Amino acid sequence: MSLLKFHRPINGVLLDISGVLKDGTSVIKGSIEAVNKLREAGLLIKLVTNETQETRRSLAQSLASLGFSVEEKDIIPPCPALIRLLIQEKLRPHLLVHPNVMQEFEGIDMTNPNCVVIGDAAENFTYENLNTAFRILMDLENPRLFSLGRGRYYRQDRDLMLDVGVYTAALEFATGVRAEIVGKPQPEFFKSALEDMGVKPEEAVMIGDDIVSDVGGAQDCGLAGVLVRTGKFRPSDEAHPCVKPDAIVDNLAKAAELILQNK
Repeated sequence: MSLLKFHRPINGVLLDISGVLKDGTSVIKGSIEAVNKLREAGLLIKLVTNETQETRRSLAQSLASLGFSVEEKDIIPPCPALIRLLIQEKLRPHLLVHPNVMQEFEGIDMTNPNCVVIGDAAENFTYENLNTAFRILMDLENPRLFSLGRGRYYRQDRDLMLDVGVYTAALEFATGVRAEIVGKPQPEFFKSALEDMGVKPEEAVMIGDDIVSDVGGAQDCGLAGVLVRTGKFRPSDEAHPCVKPDAIVDNLAKAAELILQNK
C-alpha cells in the first residue's frame, strides 16, 4: 500500500531516527538523499525520537558522522521535556537510565527521591536496579513513575532488542502505579515538534517504523502517518487491528517520493 493523499499542502515532516534513517550504526539505503530532497523542496524537518541512550548532542554528532546534514536543534528527544517537568514540579528523581544520558540530569536534585524515571537503560536493567526502583515507588505516599517512551522493542544491527516499555510495564504491574509517558506516542510530544516548526497537524506527516508509537501516535494528533518497511517493521504490522497507516512504503526514500508527488 502506497496511497497518500493530502487535503492541504504539506509543510512539515517528522522523522524517526532508528529504523528510518539508520539501523544501528549503518545508514539505511537512500535515507540521506531522501532527507536532502525533502529539505530542498522547502519542507521543514524534525527528528522525533524516543532515543534515551544518547544525548541530543551525541545523536547529532553520530548522524553527522554518517553523512546526514542535521543540527542538534533538529532533534527532539524526550529527556529535555522531562527535565523541564521535573524542575517545574520540584521533583527529585531516582534515575534508571542509560549511563550515557546521566549528564542530561546535571543540576537536578536527586536526594530523597519522590519519583522514579525510567529510560532505555539497556544492560543497566538488572534485577537489582529494577528492584530498587520498585522499592522506592512502594515507599512513596504519592508515587510517580515517568517513562521515556513506551516502546516494546527496537532493532539494532539486525537484532531485535527489548525496549523501555517492557520494564515500565513490569514496574506498573508490581506497584500498581500508572506510568506517565514522556515521548512518543503521547500527543504532547508530537505537538511540541509541530509548535517548534510552526506547522499545523494537518500540514505535517510522520514517518516511522513503529506502527503504534510513530504512526498511531501521530494520527491521534491529526498528522498523516507513514509506515516504512525498515527497522523494527514486521509484516504483521500491515494488518494491525487498530492502526491503519495513511501509507506503507519500503523505506524513507519511497516515502519522500510520495510526499513530493503530493506537494
